[in-house]
Amino acid sequence: MSAKTERERDDSCSSGDLHHLRFGEGEWLSNAFRWKETVGPWEERPGHFGDVWKYWTDDGLGHFEFFQLAEDIGAAPIWVFNNGISHNDEVETATIMPFVQEALDGIEFARGDANSTWGSVRAAMGRQEPFELKYVAIGNEDCGKTYYRGNYIVFYDAITKAYPDIKIISNCDGSSRPLDHPAHVFLCSQIYTSASKLFSMYHQFDRTSRKGPKEPPRPIFRTLISQNKDKLKLLSVSLVRLFLQAFVSEYAVTGKDAGKGSLLAALAEAAFLIGLEKNSDIVEMASYAPLFVNTNDRRWNPDAIVFNSSHLYGTPSYWVQRFFAESSGSTLLTSTLKGNSSSLVASAITWKNNEQDYIRIKAVNFGATSVNMKVLVTGLDPNVMKVSGSMKTVLTSTNVMDENSFTQPEKVAPHESLLEMAEEDLTVILPPHSFSSFDLLKESAKKIRMPVSDSSSTL
Repeated sequence: MSAKTERERDDSCSSGDLHHLRFGEGEWLSNAFRWKETVGPWEERPGHFGDVWKYWTDDGLGHFEFFQLAEDIGAAPIWVFNNGISHNDEVETATIMPFVQEALDGIEFARGDANSTWGSVRAAMGRQEPFELKYVAIGNEDCGKTYYRGNYIVFYDAITKAYPDIKIISNCDGSSRPLDHPAHVFLCSQIYTSASKLFSMYHQFDRTSRKGPKEPPRPIFRTLISQNKDKLKLLSVSLVRLFLQAFVSEYAVTGKDAGKGSLLAALAEAAFLIGLEKNSDIVEMASYAPLFVNTNDRRWNPDAIVFNSSHLYGTPSYWVQRFFAESSGSTLLTSTLKGNSSSLVASAITWKNNEQDYIRIKAVNFGATSVNMKVLVTGLDPNVMKVSGSMKTVLTSTNVMDENSFTQPEKVAPHESLLEMAEEDLTVILPPHSFSSFDLLKESAKKIRMPVSDSSSTL
């Protein structure tokens, strides 16, 4: 079965469910994903051995198709290209230029004019218009390698010169200490852990410094480096620390808490995402991983979307991801959770859906008992809230370890219903082991303050 051309694509993927798609990389350099060997007619692609998961791939899902997939699901592509380093071998910085040119050519394939060298290859595959590529990552899990920083600087300089608008992601974690090289975004350490641990990481970025603008003034940075070469490291630390944003590139609940995709895992991930959302001025992106798995060849548990040759379903974690993506780009409201409840996490945002303005309150009850939560909306005109049209959505099940399957694809799935409320006050019951959302329809979109309280604690 050949990959679909641009003209043969259909609308089989649901757009708007995800916001970015990260792809690429490899275990050994000899088996690395070589993007130039994955484009053109499918039958002419040589394929390669996927040495991370130990199987041969024909590269029918190649460089071109990854960009198509990102576009089909409404996601921004993040190309993670090979930087001359794998988990097991490295190329010295002095001989890295062929890899740099490979990356530049790959960007041209995506973004170049249809008459450019590599843009014309894309055009020949049926895609005249460039793809939208705004982020690239220089390697993956390579920060501790001998030649990472040297190689990184060569890539960084070449890409920023040719494509100054592209944001470059460093492999190094800048959340605990400053980076010693320029970047726009840094990767946080991969987070694969238990449900209780991930739930407790809700406050992970609360104390991260908010000093300085989001993006570095590149001309100033480069000038200072060129004039003060002996103090390069000191200057890099002092400047980069002010401007970086975080990318939580891989996270999920794993191990016995996760099973093959449990409600328990999804609840912990929802709480973690509420924390990231509250710190979205610092955290630019986050990626649940992995996204897809063929049920006949599982190499990892869990995954968000499970498929076979004829069917697919989303795990509870998929529903959480879809829910948060739905209201991405919203405005965070000031809210407080008061009291002693250690199993409750909540937040409030304003967002727009179908030209309607809503206040959305999200709450995770990680405990085994119900919680009565009273929501107090302050700072509103008496007629701002509309009782009709307000909705509640609840993700829960009878057993916290329940999973979806091909026979029961929505055993654990969100359920919507109308929300009854009286003017400014709203009292709701949060079921045990549940993720709940309350969309309060507004007449206007002005910002408000929302203290929220419950009978045993307060949000």
